[in-house]
Amino acid sequence: MDTVLPPATEGALRSSWLASSIEAYVEWLESRHAAGSTITRRIPHLVRFGDFARERGAERTADLVAYIDAFVEWRVASAGRERSAVRQVTYERELRAPLEQMLLALGYVTPAAPPPEPSFGGLAVGFFDSLREERGLRPTTVALYRSHLAALEGHLAEGDIALESLTPADIDSAVQWWAGRMALASLGSACSALRHLLRWLFREGRLPRDLSGCVGKPQVYRLADIPRSIPWEEVQRTLEGIDRHTVTGKRDFAMLLLMVLYGLRAREVAALTLDDIDWRAETLHVSQRKCGHSTRYPLSATAGSALLAYLRARPKTDSRQVFIQACSPFRPANHGVVSSRARQHLRRAGVEVYRPGSHTLRHSCAQRLLEADFSLKVIGDYLGHRVPSSTEIYTKVAIESLREVALGNGEEVLCPGR
Repeated sequence: MDTVLPPATEGALRSSWLASSIEAYVEWLESRHAAGSTITRRIPHLVRFGDFARERGAERTADLVAYIDAFVEWRVASAGRERSAVRQVTYERELRAPLEQMLLALGYVTPAAPPPEPSFGGLAVGFFDSLREERGLRPTTVALYRSHLAALEGHLAEGDIALESLTPADIDSAVQWWAGRMALASLGSACSALRHLLRWLFREGRLPRDLSGCVGKPQVYRLADIPRSIPWEEVQRTLEGIDRHTVTGKRDFAMLLLMVLYGLRAREVAALTLDDIDWRAETLHVSQRKCGHSTRYPLSATAGSALLAYLRARPKTDSRQVFIQACSPFRPANHGVVSSRARQHLRRAGVEVYRPGSHTLRHSCAQRLLEADFSLKVIGDYLGHRVPSSTEIYTKVAIESLREVALGNGEEVLCPGR
């Protein structure tokens, strides 16, 4: 073990009956280039966990698996703080993760197997393969369909309803059940998954009739929402509030800056690789856009400096992905990490906006371009929109022009040549 520990932490480790196991775990973390601060922060937590389990009968490291849930509940109760539901889940995950990782690294538990695809009693076997191979749906879309249908499978099982005996009334009931659990956009995705399944089952001869037409589609009106953009002053305040003295701060600043300057989506930021940055040509290549195309941007001096500062401090890893998770094992950061960090920094800066996240910064980039009098066609191309109608929503952020219309100067605004 090469990490230098504070005297109090080292003393607690030496007196613990789990000392050898914790040291083996620390060596595992060091082999994955974990930061010394991360290791120092976890050791007291593991020592406390060992004491908790020993007092309740644990004698070997292998026995600890049975005490994880009880320890997390005890720590939450002893903290004595009230948290929101989301923060409560996050806190429990932070308590649980080091314990499970240590036992996994030492071979006392095996990685959890991914949940099986919903099969509805074997009736839908082969359906998800058809989505991938025949329809060519993206893995993320297939995963989303699998999640919706897994929830539906459980719901139907609770009501003792078999898929082969499904009726239009059962479908209506299922859609209503979904509607109480998700937003309109998600409900549309769930209904689409069910329609695809019912149509495929009929085609394969596993259902006597095609019930896909019975699945209603939620009514979503074009341009009904307002983009979740924020004023440029709040964008600057959010960026200035990031502590760039730490590796995580350097990473977060670079991620948020890419969304602000180029209007990138969280998935596009997470998918960036070292090969996408051409330092000599000073260009940034975004190859994995939502619609399957790619875009090449000029690499601004600000974005280049932020990326370079992070790459110089980035944890050592063989991954070609630009952005890496902050804690060991250093895997590539996925779109969830990007969106989560954007949400946290927006909240930390005191920005009040509906559903803060990565799209808040993307919409703010579009608003900035609109205020600079760029045309919707240029803005759509810059943001990577496939069709012009996707950009029309940003007409609702032209606040000053809309205010002039409301005040009675609409003819001059809408018809400036007259």
